[in-house]
Amino acid sequence: MKLFWREHLPLIGLQLLTLATLVLIFWLDGYRNAMTVLYAVFLGLVLLSGYLTYRYITRRALYRRLSEPLPTLDASVLTHGRAPLAEAMDRLLRTQYDHYQERLIRWEKRQQEHLTFMNQWVHQMKTPLSVIHLTVQEHEGDGYASIAEEAERIERGLETVLYAARLEAFEQDFQVESLPLRTIVERAIHEHKRLFIRSRVYPEVQVPGEVRVETDAKWLLFVLGQLTSNAVKYSAGTETRVVYAAAREPDAIVLEVRDRGVGIPQRDLRRVLQPFYTGDNGRTHRESTGMGLYLAAQICERLGHRIELRSEVGVGTTVRLHFLSSANLTAM
Repeated sequence: MKLFWREHLPLIGLQLLTLATLVLIFWLDGYRNAMTVLYAVFLGLVLLSGYLTYRYITRRALYRRLSEPLPTLDASVLTHGRAPLAEAMDRLLRTQYDHYQERLIRWEKRQQEHLTFMNQWVHQMKTPLSVIHLTVQEHEGDGYASIAEEAERIERGLETVLYAARLEAFEQDFQVESLPLRTIVERAIHEHKRLFIRSRVYPEVQVPGEVRVETDAKWLLFVLGQLTSNAVKYSAGTETRVVYAAAREPDAIVLEVRDRGVGIPQRDLRRVLQPFYTGDNGRTHRESTGMGLYLAAQICERLGHRIELRSEVGVGTTVRLHFLSSANLTAM
């Protein structure tokens, strides 16, 4: 309704000015029959009101649609009335909608092709990496140890690329079930055992075996892998422990991953979950892409887990994962 009045306010002003001008002309011409003049003005206002009423009734749906946000994209192609302007607007929106759908289909096809290519490429790269690992295991020496370390770094990078590509199709690639949390933590530690050994950092698991969480094993394992990699990387050489501890809270089960590394500056703490942000630590430590914590946060959001970071420079970092209990999941 407000949009209707805003659009027709100049017309109303012009009509009133026209009527006032006519009255003034009659008055200056010496015409003094006030009742006739008022009657003419009244007829003019009645005609103006009738015109405005007709305009509003025939364009009511159009004004309502222009004044309110669209609940869905499909709502933009609904009929907005039979007036010429409304019909022209309908044709314009339908044409725009068709163009958008066409471009969206092309974009989805390209994304699917890209995802297929990335999956195939990562799996192809794993074959030569497996050969490198087997070759290195048959030899000893610092040179071969360096090759093994670099191969592991490449393998972790390929895994990050693969999961980043799969994130767009997350809804088609996850299965939530009740899983023992300690088992997943131990798998994450086992996959990074050589990194622990080289960095002289040691894992400590304080997760009771009976604790179970509702999650997807594959995606949670990737998240814990990213948290473990960061914790060890920024604690390298300290001979401290990375602690995995679980606790029950009133509305959730919380898993903490605590390290005693360099810590995260407070100015970076709010931004480390953003993509490609490395911060001060990323500039002083190699292989920091700024994607690890971002992917972990995105996966947790899709799984319904909440991730929380606490850190202090020189003291260490604690990452808390909140898993909703079964009762809360049922309520949802």
